[in-house]
Amino acid sequence: LIKLYGKMVFKSWLNELLEGGTGVVQADEKSGAVRSVPSQEVELDNPAVTIDRSRYETILDKDTFAIWLQKLKDAELFAFDTETDSLDYMVANLVGVSFATEEGVAAYVPVAHDYLDAPEQLDRDWVLEQLKPILEDDNQAKVGQNLKYDASVLARYDIDMKGIKHDTMLASYVLNSVGGKHDMDSLALRFLQHSCISFEQIAGKGKKQLTFNQIELEEAAPYAAEDADVTLRLHNRIMSHLDKDEKLKAIYEEIEIPLVPVISRIERTGVFVDDMMLGAQSQEIAARLDELEQKAYEIAEQEFNLGSPKQLQAILFEKMGLPVIKKTPSGAPSTNEEVLQELALDYPLPKILIEYRGLAKLKSTYTDKLPKMINAETGRVHTSYHQAVTATGRLSSTDPNLQNIPIRNEEGRRIRQAFVAPHGHKILAVDYSQIELRIMAHLSGDKALLEAFQQGKDIHAATAAEIIGVPIEEVSSEQRRQAKAVNFGLIYGMSAFGLAKQLGIARGEAQRYMDTYFERYPGVMQYMEDTRSTASEQGYVETIFGRRLHLPEIKSRNGMRRKAAERAAINAPMQGTAADIIKKAMLLVDEWIESHGEGRVKLLMQVHDELVLEVEESVLSEIESKVQELMESAATLDVPLIAEAGHGDNWDQAH
Repeated sequence: LIKLYGKMVFKSWLNELLEGGTGVVQADEKSGAVRSVPSQEVELDNPAVTIDRSRYETILDKDTFAIWLQKLKDAELFAFDTETDSLDYMVANLVGVSFATEEGVAAYVPVAHDYLDAPEQLDRDWVLEQLKPILEDDNQAKVGQNLKYDASVLARYDIDMKGIKHDTMLASYVLNSVGGKHDMDSLALRFLQHSCISFEQIAGKGKKQLTFNQIELEEAAPYAAEDADVTLRLHNRIMSHLDKDEKLKAIYEEIEIPLVPVISRIERTGVFVDDMMLGAQSQEIAARLDELEQKAYEIAEQEFNLGSPKQLQAILFEKMGLPVIKKTPSGAPSTNEEVLQELALDYPLPKILIEYRGLAKLKSTYTDKLPKMINAETGRVHTSYHQAVTATGRLSSTDPNLQNIPIRNEEGRRIRQAFVAPHGHKILAVDYSQIELRIMAHLSGDKALLEAFQQGKDIHAATAAEIIGVPIEEVSSEQRRQAKAVNFGLIYGMSAFGLAKQLGIARGEAQRYMDTYFERYPGVMQYMEDTRSTASEQGYVETIFGRRLHLPEIKSRNGMRRKAAERAAINAPMQGTAADIIKKAMLLVDEWIESHGEGRVKLLMQVHDELVLEVEESVLSEIESKVQELMESAATLDVPLIAEAGHGDNWDQAH
């Protein structure tokens, strides 16, 4: 569905749905952090804690380390954190480790601080050798804050971290994905009313910021030990809330936590990218951008910067006198994509600007950037997946963002062609077919919709046949296209005006389409009304599995915000359930690969409703069938869950 949203003109809906649907949630592309306007930054039922940092220990000798090693072995659960010199898990060097065995009892073991006159520290290899049996013991429970990162760093030192039983970032996210940020400093303020030592306090800011190995132990040790202590305190506090809801606890313990090592493995595996192909494409895009610039200059009868909103405003609205569709908060005429899309229906320049922006974005984000992201050691590109960003439970990715590569246009397809399989292997892509519509059929229980899916009908042709009142075999391709827009638009809150615009038909005709649709599928209308009412009553909706999706704006006095929250309320159970299902599928596929793969298959990527794998050619057909079978068994709905597979030498061919 996300792919279709991207292709169709549903950009504003797409942003709402992916990032909360209420205008209160935004994902920071660089850090993967959530920015939001929380309903309450400090939770009232979370009393403040007092933390005495003077009790923390810095371990510089083997005797003290031995005492702490025993404490870790004896602990039912301990908090663990790594300190490194880079946020990039593929190149980060370990600078130290910290632990907490009970609240207020924490220590830091420095192993690689190398500033002038730094004290002698325990040898890193020796420390890791001592810790390896504990860190690899699945029965020794650990808690951390974003343990995926720590697991990936330890993997560089040949430690396969096990016993990942809790993660405070994920616990907070499951509790309320839009309740505020899920980084440790924000969680400490929200749940403990405690202000942590920030990294900038000890490392400085900007270009002069120190890496952790350059920070003096007097400052580094309290910071690192506090990380572990606060993590343990947060765990105790957040779990006291999660323990009250069995369904939420199950999402956390059975989906999110088991996924941590799976995502760590996927990230570290990486994917081969053909830099020569991307280089050639970059040059072609640059030539096309030059052509578009010249065309724009001719139409405007002057040269201008196509990337400057201010200059665009002057050209489009002052010089050319185009109608102002929408204004920015400061009162200036808007030149955003939605505005340009509308103007492009009647004027040539906005159409050129849309193509120019799209290509410039692809060039800067992918064709220029991907070759620079190839890891020197592995020869692969390693993305970062984020489990605690989207409001709905879907994964997001950054560096590179794999979710935003266009599907339908030629340039997007060619970027996918650069994601290649090594010699003797194929890329296998297995994608859920129309998963959100199937979930809608399950949730609404609509008889006609259920029947269409159960009988394996082409759902868009079946919808067209229902609306027009003709046999399914008489439906034309144009009628099917219109029904597709109805299926993917109406059930996510699209108005008659929006549908008319989408299909290029009169508003009255679009309204008749809608009325007939809901007459033929009364269960869908009932589901929408019930969901709006439930959301308004309790302030959240749930996925089939019980993931809770909070809607802070559902009772807003601002009509636009309330309507957006209502649209999100209808979509969130579908998108959230799809997220739960693909995560369950990842767990099943990874488990099978670990036990039966024998190094012949690797899970490379998860994008939208699709898993992408790298498979030895000799076992391709066996693996293809197995992955389809596993994905289709990830959930039981009232309609069949269908996974479609394709393979090829590159990602595009696999579609």
